[in-house]
Amino acid sequence: MRPIRFAILALTAALSIGATKPAAPAPRGNWLTTVAVSPNGSHLLGNPAAPVKLVEYVSYTCSHCAHFQREAEMPLQISYVQPGKVQVEVRHLVRDPIDMTVAMLTNCGTPARFYLNHSLFLRNQDNWMARVNSASEAQRARWNNGDTVARMRAIAGDLGFYGMMAQRGYDRQTLERCLADPAMTKRLVAQTTRAQTDGVEGTPSFMINGVLLTATHDWQSLNTQLQARF
Repeated sequence: MRPIRFAILALTAALSIGATKPAAPAPRGNWLTTVAVSPNGSHLLGNPAAPVKLVEYVSYTCSHCAHFQREAEMPLQISYVQPGKVQVEVRHLVRDPIDMTVAMLTNCGTPARFYLNHSLFLRNQDNWMARVNSASEAQRARWNNGDTVARMRAIAGDLGFYGMMAQRGYDRQTLERCLADPAMTKRLVAQTTRAQTDGVEGTPSFMINGVLLTATHDWQSLNTQLQARF
């Protein structure tokens, strides 16, 4: 588990949040394609009437979150989401400009596109984090100084994010519009602030039916908690 830093919160003062309508539920048995959006902008996957509501708090620059995604994505979906037993909600904990840039890109487009965007960045984290670690001083200066939108666009360009999202059918103009969306930024910051209120101290962390789980930061320990509910 990696500790959370909330230094990026200051960059979005005075932005407004936009309302988002939840998607209509899919027919029973098709829960892996049932995606809705909460009033605070987080994405929910699965049966809205599932007896277990699982919340995952994630930061894209967190190596433990990437490990969890690779290990847990398939068994969580097949064993719990697909049968309609668990609905999964992803909430963002934004820690730095790179994390914010990735979160803005995963949230770009219709709600149905979110979970594959989310998986793309976490499963490929080693590749783009290698670029972070080898970045020049000039690149890092562009990422941390000046206009917020320009900083995120520089991060997206330097770390190859535009090319990654092109694999998902996004053109650069669409992505740049998303990076410049103040309402989206506001929603992501609000989720980070809410995590503080929830008592989250690191990522990944999990909540089941409104209760924050202690000592549960990997798939093995989370699966044990889920199995105890059935």
